[in-house]
Amino acid sequence: MRYEYTAIAAPNRGEKAKDAKTPTDRYALSLTAELNRMAADGWEYVRADVLPSEERSGLTSRTTVYHNLLVFRRELAAATLTAPAPQPEYPVAASPARAPEPSPATPAAAAPQKAEDPAINAARPQPESQGEATPPAPRVPPSND
Repeated sequence: MRYEYTAIAAPNRGEKAKDAKTPTDRYALSLTAELNRMAADGWEYVRADVLPSEERSGLTSRTTVYHNLLVFRRELAAATLTAPAPQPEYPVAASPARAPEPSPATPAAAAPQKAEDPAINAARPQPESQGEATPPAPRVPPSND
């Protein structure tokens, strides 16, 4: 038989009731109500545990706090007893990766042109003067005189 378990925090204080006069009676009534609530959902009470928990206290220090827990179990349904599907070693993204989309065809006007192609060189406008271009004048920093 396979079980699933759950743990809940035990009640911290008792509930007021007509028949519960002492604090112990009030606490017992509160605990009974919690056990009955879980039993209505199919949970079977197993035990109560007091477990330590390290919590922050201030900015830099830590303290140990003890929590009272109630442990419950219930049988797993027959449908869930089948072998679980193997889990991947690493988490998988929420949506599957899409295949890359092909890039659209580049228009001929925007396509890069080869300089060696004589048809392109003939269609390209030629500069007015075929002579050597004069380089720009050198920059001279301003003087502080």
